[in-house]
Amino acid sequence: MLRKRAHYCIVLRRNITGMSVTVITMEADEAASRIDTTDIHFGVADWTIFVIMLAASVLIGVVSAVRDRGRSSTQEFLLGGRNMPPIAVAFSLLGGWVSAISILGNPTEIYFHGTQLSTTLLGFIPAVIVMHQITIPIFYNLKMFSIAEYLELRYGSAALRKMGTTLILMNFCVYMGMCLYAPALALATVTNISPVNSIVIVGVIVTFYITIGGVKAVVYTDVMQTVLMFGGVLAVVMLCCMELGGVEEVWAIAKQGGRLEFFNLDTDLHVRHTFWSTVCFGFFLGINFVAIEQSVYQRLASVRSLSISRRLAWFFLAGLWCLWIMFFFSGLVAYATYSTCDPFTSGKIKKPDQIIPFLVTDKLGHIPGLSGVFVAAVYGGVLSSLSSAANSAACVAWQDFLKPLPYFSGLKESSAMHIIKALSCFTGILAIGVGILVGNLGNIFHVINSLNSAIAGPLKGLFLAGMLLPWVNTKGAVMGLLVSFCFSIWLVVGKFLNGGGSPPQLPLSVDGCPVFSNYTLDVFTTIATTPVASTIFPEHMEKEKSIYDISYCYSGTIAFLITMVFSAVVALLTEPTRPEELREGVVNPTCERLYRRLYNAYNLRTRTRVSCSQEPTEMPKDGFKMLPQSDTNLHSPQ
Repeated sequence: MLRKRAHYCIVLRRNITGMSVTVITMEADEAASRIDTTDIHFGVADWTIFVIMLAASVLIGVVSAVRDRGRSSTQEFLLGGRNMPPIAVAFSLLGGWVSAISILGNPTEIYFHGTQLSTTLLGFIPAVIVMHQITIPIFYNLKMFSIAEYLELRYGSAALRKMGTTLILMNFCVYMGMCLYAPALALATVTNISPVNSIVIVGVIVTFYITIGGVKAVVYTDVMQTVLMFGGVLAVVMLCCMELGGVEEVWAIAKQGGRLEFFNLDTDLHVRHTFWSTVCFGFFLGINFVAIEQSVYQRLASVRSLSISRRLAWFFLAGLWCLWIMFFFSGLVAYATYSTCDPFTSGKIKKPDQIIPFLVTDKLGHIPGLSGVFVAAVYGGVLSSLSSAANSAACVAWQDFLKPLPYFSGLKESSAMHIIKALSCFTGILAIGVGILVGNLGNIFHVINSLNSAIAGPLKGLFLAGMLLPWVNTKGAVMGLLVSFCFSIWLVVGKFLNGGGSPPQLPLSVDGCPVFSNYTLDVFTTIATTPVASTIFPEHMEKEKSIYDISYCYSGTIAFLITMVFSAVVALLTEPTRPEELREGVVNPTCERLYRRLYNAYNLRTRTRVSCSQEPTEMPKDGFKMLPQSDTNLHSPQ
């Protein structure tokens, strides 16, 4: 007979008298039998919907390839011939940005840490204004393929351009890996397919249709996937809300559980989520993923005019608000559903990010096809985001690394197309490998944003310095980028090694789980003598806050501010770029006009001061000093 083992689970609760510890014991064999969720699985209807969605994605890629057969070019493949339908591009812009990370990661953050994160949406407003007024006009009018080309045009350095391209590709690799890993959790929750097999399946599908169809396949597939994504999550939220008794009941339960928080005005940088940190975080996300982003630029450059491209920015903001509010609210719905029996604490799910897929299968699995719709929506998000990233990565690698080489620069269009498709294929395969590796890094939302801050923050600061600070030269740009990148990597690595920025979660309850026996121990009388409970207070909870405990919300903004400040200061200390040295169209016109006025005024004052301090070369008999010839000309009538 197998020996039964007792499992212990510790739950922290805050109450009026202080903190208590609930020690939950259960027999392993009994628990396994009573919380087994193998009866919750995909049915025939679920598999049918899921397979149809994947097949439709592949079919769109095939149709795009067949229609463009014999007349495709690099511009057609990468930018859609700059004549794509605005409506299709609008949905693609939204769907390509809103990924499975948003569908699963945002609700998880709300479930465990409360609603303060939702004020991130306010930070997107100034970011989209920067996008509308500054970045879109500059990028669109330069008629580039890769945004890294801007670095060479602005700073006159091919080496700096390659440094920027390297950071762009690194960022794509991490992002694509996380995008693949996110839906693997969803599918593993509702089926017997392992996360590794799920990553391989979706990776192969994405690789296939972006390789044969290019940006047109990406855009048209994004339209279908965006509609599916919105409809799938909306159906889940509405049905669960109705089962709980309506929005008012969900809101009341969330308030009772301490999940509602919107205006925490604490200025402490170490607090994970405050009003200031989340708004700052939203601004960085907008700059990083939208205003200065290769995949977004390819969509905006695929329409026929700048005015259309700028209007798409406002459509994106409105669509993002709608989708993210729904994702955030789904986290509240999940908490209201499991407010008395948390599935993560009770062991029904292994990772926090599985909470929403588990909600769908646990509470709505009896509705034929609904689980399939939801998982298809999650996969729609990842297919949209991954296809955009892979196509953009191929574009950047070709334009910035291969095309400038002598061998590749003279190739025919047909040969160049084969190479770009091979790059797309390689990018998809690389994403599969990264997706398998990143599964052990932790919470999806926290990991992806921490790594993005370290890699993309310094790079995006380099772009902003070029557009807004006309005097920044090559030396300043290189120094600012290196200092910011080294600081950001040090900060992120330190966070992971020291456990910084990982605050305790809000209270979770298992009182409503029938399989547990609960024993509440007063922390002040028994915690010192309880061997199991002694492990719940690691030493880092008692130590003073350090730089590693700064909220991840500030990391990205700190990174690009360091880049801009160091670039500006170093340029002023060396030799600032003169106005006449600036290439037309690489700097915001308002900033350029202001800089020209200041430069000319300072230069005139400097020359006047020098001329007045010079000794006369000759003293005439009448006693008047003679000005040097060059200075005399300044005062001579025209």
